[in-house]
Formats: sequence, structure tokens, C-alpha cells
Amino acid sequence: MAVPPAPDVSGLTDDSRTDDPARTEPAPAPSRASARFRLALLVVLVAVALASVASLVTLAATRADGGLGERLGSLVGSSDDGEQAQREEVMDAATQFVLRLNSYGPDDLDDSGQMPGYRASVSEVITPKFRTEFEQSVNLAEQTVAQADLERTCDVFASGVSSMDEDSAEVLVAGEFTNTYTQADDGEPFQDRPAQFRLVVTVLLVDGEWLVDDFVPATGDGVELPSGAAPGASTAPSPGQGGGTGRPSGGATP
Repeated sequence: MAVPPAPDVSGLTDDSRTDDPARTEPAPAPSRASARFRLALLVVLVAVALASVASLVTLAATRADGGLGERLGSLVGSSDDGEQAQREEVMDAATQFVLRLNSYGPDDLDDSGQMPGYRASVSEVITPKFRTEFEQSVNLAEQTVAQADLERTCDVFASGVSSMDEDSAEVLVAGEFTNTYTQADDGEPFQDRPAQFRLVVTVLLVDGEWLVDDFVPATGDGVELPSGAAPGASTAPSPGQGGGTGRPSGGATP
């Protein structure tokens, strides 16, 4: 049997034999520790990428909405501001009523002996129901002004909302009024000492406007009126009752 000739390797050097692909040794396989490190690094990079995307989405949404946090904060602030504004409106309505009810004098009388400006001023801040009661009793104040030149001035020291809901409220009002009039015996003007008062004023929301519907005296020191007293009730002593002569016994009172 013929034997094939051996290959001629005489022209090959050691280096050329080493570069032969058939003779190159394979690279060693990576260790388990190295593989775990690479896996952990990949997980961290993915987490960072997801966080970055979430941040970009949140920032874009916030800018598009005009600032979600600011909007929520403004809603809460608006609610508080709105409630406070309503409370101030209620207190102003009660205060204006007390001031107007107790501010009148001879300069308000017309030729018929009435005080049309005073009537209109008070009527502007009370409910239609309460206006009816006021119109029925205001003539007592007008008569006292005409007969004794009575002039009444009023100061309100403080007011505060004691209770309130959507369409009604009660307001505490504290202050004092002062009467000046002409004495019957000598015709000289006389000024009473200031009379302090504390009132509970009921205010109702009527057609979007807070109007006074009633008032009663609060308990405690100061002027006390009978329950349900209307404008025109007396607070000053009548002649012969504890104090000088000729004092008027009528007039609108808190």
C-alpha cells in the first residue's frame, strides 16, 4: 500500500507555526465573580436610566400643568381666603347696621318731622322682613329728635363671628353710643355718659348680599334690651326715673 508523502515543513518557522489558526489556544472562560459583577453593573445602569426617564416625564407634566404643587397649594389657599373674606363681609354688615342704627340727629329731620336719609341708610343693610319692623318703630326716634333735639353717635369697638354657615351667621358686636339733647327745664344741651352695649346680630345671605335680619342683647355687662326689642325701644330713663329731668324716653337703640 502506498503511503502519502509527509508534508513539507521545512520552510516554516516557529513563529509561522504559532500563527496557524489550527494551532492557536482558546482564551480562558470568564470567572463566576466577573460574571456576577457585570450583571450587577447592568442592573444599576438600567435602574438609573429608568429613574432619569421618570424624572423627565414628571418635569414635563409639571410644566405642562403650570405646576401641580403650586396649583394644589393655590386651591387650599383660595379656600381659606374665600372663607375669611366671607367672615369679613358678615362682620362688616353687622357693624354697619349697628353704626347706622345709632347715628342720627336734628340735621336728619325734614319739614315733615321725618328722617328720610336715616331710614334709607338703615334699610340698605337689613332684610325686607326686618325692614318692616324698622319702619313701624322708627317714628319713635324721629319724634324724640324733633322734641328734644336728640343726637346720637355710636362707636363700635369690636366684632366677631360666633357661628356661620352657607347662608346665615351670628356676629357679636361691642361698642357704645352717646346721647346729646336739650334739657326741658333750661333748654341747655346735655350729654349723657356713653352707654356700652354688646349685641348678637343675625345676618342672612339674601340674593348674594349679607343683610341683618335681627339682633338681641348679649349677656354680660352693658346695655341690656328685652328679648326681641326693635329699633325705637327706650334705653334712657324717662322723666322721673333715676336721673335728671327732661331726658328723652324714645329713639332707636342697639
